[in-house]
Amino acid sequence: MIVRWGLEELGPLLGELGVRQPLLISSPRWTELELPIAERFHGVKPHAEVDSVREAVDRARSADGLVALGGGSAIDTAKAVGAANGLATVAVPTTYSGAEWTNFFGMRDPDRGVKEGGSGAPPVAIVYEPKLTLDLPRGESGGTALNALAHSAEALYVSGRNVEGDEHALEGARLIGESLPRVLEDGHDLEARTTLLRGAMHGGAALGAVGLGLGHAMAQALGGRYGVSHGAANALCLPPALRFNEPVVPAEIARFGQALGAGDPAARCEELARLAGFGRLRDLGVPEEGLDEVAEATAVRGGAKANPRPATPAEIAELLRSIW
Repeated sequence: MIVRWGLEELGPLLGELGVRQPLLISSPRWTELELPIAERFHGVKPHAEVDSVREAVDRARSADGLVALGGGSAIDTAKAVGAANGLATVAVPTTYSGAEWTNFFGMRDPDRGVKEGGSGAPPVAIVYEPKLTLDLPRGESGGTALNALAHSAEALYVSGRNVEGDEHALEGARLIGESLPRVLEDGHDLEARTTLLRGAMHGGAALGAVGLGLGHAMAQALGGRYGVSHGAANALCLPPALRFNEPVVPAEIARFGQALGAGDPAARCEELARLAGFGRLRDLGVPEEGLDEVAEATAVRGGAKANPRPATPAEIAELLRSIW
């Protein structure tokens, strides 16, 4: 993976890659941002909704490469377009989602209330620019950072874990634990934002090296069913997943806690979620009567199957009720 720091690196990087007619894929938020790109698609929707992905695929037919600017939804949209059109993607993340490190993508079908996905080639390069995160709202800052923290936590204990993933996971947890409270206190602290982005980079690399666990599976199912933001869902789902898994992987969760600087990592994650403004699923519009359906959808996801402790739909429903 090619990794560069500074938005000024984007133009030369595209030249190195031989990309002459890239299509920018982003949301309307970045319409006015000056970039060395002529063709733009600003129709990205939260959770990479399927209709917006189809439109982006059509717009990319004359492009020879893609630039994904934004959070996980923009990057997932670009990966879906790349899989359909065979185009390489350069990711410019503006949140802490870590989507730039994986080859899989999620797409939400709001009519069916499900989030499905696919896979293709991961982005060929990443350009990190901390200045693009300075105006990221508090909820998105905290939510996507806690999503990155969940990448670090789960990489330490899911099936397929490895030395490379462990190294990235521990460094990611350390940097996120150090910088997230500072960012939530002052979102314009560029040094804290830069440290947090580096932590999310390591969390994303851990995700790319290993994969997901039960906490993410719960968050994905909540996003598919109710459109809950992936960051908010992970912020709430990580603590119960840690407690559920601790009886079978106590040493791994203890290592996570040490990197995070917390004797009780689940409690510390809850504290960080509250600092970011996330308390209960009910506050996000999730009805209690829908929890059993979310649990059923969670149980069949890859993250649940890779979890070190098997979880039945009934057990998952209890975890969801504990945060409802």
